[in-house]
Amino acid sequence: MYVRLADELSELLESGQLKAGDRLPSVRRLVAQKGVSATTAIAALRAMEHRGFAVARPQAGYFAKPRRVNADEPATTRPSQAPHAVGVDSIMVQVIDASQDPLIASLGTAVPDPDLFPIRRLQKVLSALARRNPRLLGGYNSQYYGVESLRHELLRRYADLGCSVPPGEVAVTNGCTEALNLALRCVTQPGDSVALESPVFYGVLQVLQNLGLKALEIPTHPRDGMRIDALEDALSSRAARKVSACLVSANFSNPTGGCLSDIDKARLVRLCAHRGIPLIEDDIYGDLQHSGARPLPAKAFDTSGNVILCSSFSKTLAPGARIGWLCGGRFAKALRLRKFASSGPTAAILQELVAELLRSGGYERHLVKLRSTYARQVGQVAAAVSRYFPQGTRMTQPRGGFVIWVELPRGLDSLALFDTAIRQGINFAPGPLFSATGRYRNFLRLNCGRRMTPELDAAVARLGRLAVRMA
Repeated sequence: MYVRLADELSELLESGQLKAGDRLPSVRRLVAQKGVSATTAIAALRAMEHRGFAVARPQAGYFAKPRRVNADEPATTRPSQAPHAVGVDSIMVQVIDASQDPLIASLGTAVPDPDLFPIRRLQKVLSALARRNPRLLGGYNSQYYGVESLRHELLRRYADLGCSVPPGEVAVTNGCTEALNLALRCVTQPGDSVALESPVFYGVLQVLQNLGLKALEIPTHPRDGMRIDALEDALSSRAARKVSACLVSANFSNPTGGCLSDIDKARLVRLCAHRGIPLIEDDIYGDLQHSGARPLPAKAFDTSGNVILCSSFSKTLAPGARIGWLCGGRFAKALRLRKFASSGPTAAILQELVAELLRSGGYERHLVKLRSTYARQVGQVAAAVSRYFPQGTRMTQPRGGFVIWVELPRGLDSLALFDTAIRQGINFAPGPLFSATGRYRNFLRLNCGRRMTPELDAAVARLGRLAVRMA
């Protein structure tokens, strides 16, 4: 009976009678209208959520989710089996420079719309902190690895996830990039290789380039993440002799949005521990699932202290605060010393600001809305790509984060498309940015962090028309 009721609700979405973001009938209304029990009504709504048609919001009910676009996804990647030096600076500078121009449609850098964050709430809390404790502004922060209040809140959140992190492991950093820098500098030497996903966020490649490290790219599925069997094969080859670390974004990686299953996360952690290779986890998108429970970090499966978890609030709460952190495992002491030597303590007043939002429950309430917004915007951009791009275009439809990875028909060059698009006021991230070897010439990444306005839809349409002409 609950399946039939779920089918009826699905028809309301299929017909367009209910649109993404609309509230579904409540349990009480379904009981009254359909003459079913409350148990059946609840089961039907949960079935809608399981099908991907609905999302539950605490104390608010179930809401219609953006429908998935009927498009094929890219295949598992097949990168080079040898480590390679990295060189991505020139293209990356063009993408970042274009993102600063207000006349250029911002589809390039993975930057959210500032209006998505609770700015007024942050302003009020920051002002109150400065009044109550002027020493936060007038004195040096003696807690160079993080103020106690923020570290406590981070530990509490991991405990709620079922992830065991000893207090001495946490160090607060200036964003996730500093955390990744510290982790890599702690466990590698110039000339070493780092095993990582392919494609991988170009910011990670730039960090490797700056540290004189090589990238060993591992085959990756666009939905299910790094292929652990491929990593195992790579680590058994001669090319892995100088692999000193494995760097993975297990939850909603950038640019594909791929997410490892818990089984694969556990396999990954065991494999790296067995090989004696430190695992650096970039979990910056971990809080941004589009529905359901927050996925566990790989760190949750670590029993030997071999995992260094890195993250920040830059994608979820306050990008301008640059508050990140790491959980250093067995490397915690060395990482804290490197943090002190590299940049000193992170601004105490900004740490206290974030700690207050966590302590009050404001962060979790904000996340409920933010996740729904990102899910809707990813669906809207994907739908626009489906409408305007050439026939044969493939794309990811991630279950978290706010970027999509688009595969253009073979023969289309995203670098040539980028040069033309910039002149017409459209920015995006070309595929070769996401590989040390310049692969993915017919791929591009689109930012879905901006609200889908008529102007942004028109920009995607212009980009699609350019791609059609070049096809």
